[in-house]
Amino acid sequence: MQSIQFPISLLFKVTTFSNDFIAKDSSGTTIAYVREKMLKLTDTIDVYSDESKSLKMFQIRADRWLDFNANYAFMDSENNFLGSLARKGWASLWSSRYESYDRNRNLAYVISEENPFVKFIDGIFGQIPIIGMLTGYFFNPSYLVTDNQTIVAKLIKQPSLFGRKFLIETYTSLPDYDTQLIFLSLAQMVLLERERG
Repeated sequence: MQSIQFPISLLFKVTTFSNDFIAKDSSGTTIAYVREKMLKLTDTIDVYSDESKSLKMFQIRADRWLDFNANYAFMDSENNFLGSLARKGWASLWSSRYESYDRNRNLAYVISEENPFVKFIDGIFGQIPIIGMLTGYFFNPSYLVTDNQTIVAKLIKQPSLFGRKFLIETYTSLPDYDTQLIFLSLAQMVLLERERG
């Protein structure tokens, strides 16, 4: 993956049976097409350079079929380990919390919900027929990526029908490897969190 120009917009497709989205940089150039394989016991996500799927750049693999405390490994096209994302199960019941680890398995970033109450309200109203379809315009959670308590990036759910749009912003300049690690971590996290509010 080349140097990424932030902000990155994520747009989920609603016309396919797959859980997939397109990522575009600030210039509108597609930088990735992320596709979750359906009907698999363990999550497997392929990250392609674009929608043609001619070049697979990364694969994300879960280490178990239940995602409550799952670990997601990031592999490049040559099957080299690049890092991982761990969902903190019990800690995530009220407020979503994930930990992103680098290729040496050291904790690099923590991803947490900025305001858990927004997702809670979205979850309640989302169960009401007709009204539930409109909650995506009013209740939009955001997630902070921190490094030693310093906010380095943010994932924001944007107002949209069916919760289709997200935006990744950064607050500091990052090396290419860190940018890649944050992108893969947020790509996996958004697939998990999208249905939860």
